[in-house]
Amino acid sequence: MADIEIRIEGKAGRITLNRPKALNALSYEMCLAVERALDAWRDDSAVDLILIDAVGEKAFCAGGDIQEMYDTARHGDFSYGRKFWADEYRMNAKMRAYPKPVISFLQGFTMGGGVGVGCHGSHRIVGESSQIAMPECGIGLVPDVGGSFILSRAPGRTGEYLGTTGQRLNAGDALFCGFADIFVSESEWEALKVELVTTGDPSGIISQNAKAPAGTVQFELESINAAFELETLPEILAALPEDDWGQQTAKALSRGCPISMACTLEMVRNARGFERFAQALVQEYRFTYRSASDGDFVEGIRAQIIDKDRNPKWALAIGDIRRTHIEAMLAPLGLDELQIQGETS
Repeated sequence: MADIEIRIEGKAGRITLNRPKALNALSYEMCLAVERALDAWRDDSAVDLILIDAVGEKAFCAGGDIQEMYDTARHGDFSYGRKFWADEYRMNAKMRAYPKPVISFLQGFTMGGGVGVGCHGSHRIVGESSQIAMPECGIGLVPDVGGSFILSRAPGRTGEYLGTTGQRLNAGDALFCGFADIFVSESEWEALKVELVTTGDPSGIISQNAKAPAGTVQFELESINAAFELETLPEILAALPEDDWGQQTAKALSRGCPISMACTLEMVRNARGFERFAQALVQEYRFTYRSASDGDFVEGIRAQIIDKDRNPKWALAIGDIRRTHIEAMLAPLGLDELQIQGETS
């Protein structure tokens, strides 16, 4: 079986991620296949909408397949990762600006690269098992694939909080924070997919709407705002309350890569002023382009995924981060700057 199944069924262009044993991690080839499908169906009158789903109960897509990025980068070859990210971000931009309805079904884990495939469409559906997160700071990256743009539009300072801690969102949280549009009980998903394929009309999704499970983020919003409106990580840590939420947040921040978290704060705040989605992608690429050559990406992957010792040796501690470090990671790339053509949203 192919890792991704692309076909036309009825009035729908269908994209199904099919690597359930790998939690449907998005490979470079899968990313390119998604882009080709979007291009092919854009002006195809036989396709009224795009339906994106995944095989298995555990995950829609738990992230990008970064094994080859790690293998090449640890030997000093940064070109593969840079090309992967550039091509992936262009696909994300096409998804965001797509002229036809794009409906995604986000069961289980939707993280990192999965957010790039599943959370930029017009109708993002979550269910009882949904867990959405941007946990990139834990591996020496930053929330990317357009995730920084979604975070920048989240209520209050939840963008900074979610981006630096990698906190997982259930369905209710995902709706509150802008990563999803509608809750539909997963027992109704297959019937809804049949309806979409048959009618080519997503308007019936609204009638399926049920009450989502209660989230937690909205109830911590006052504490989130009080801490994460502060400028630096040491200030945020010092402002966290002594309650369970504050202790859990401090623990999450203690695990993240310091330069990644500091740059995430900067990126989310910058993105609040961006009018176009592409601006966020360009900013993200500046970091990811440098993440292996000048940052902690290789060490983060080693500690969390390869050796799994969960004990990364970050280059800088939280207290060591200076403004110059952030500016260096997010500086324009000159001739290597990401180019996004035709993206208007």
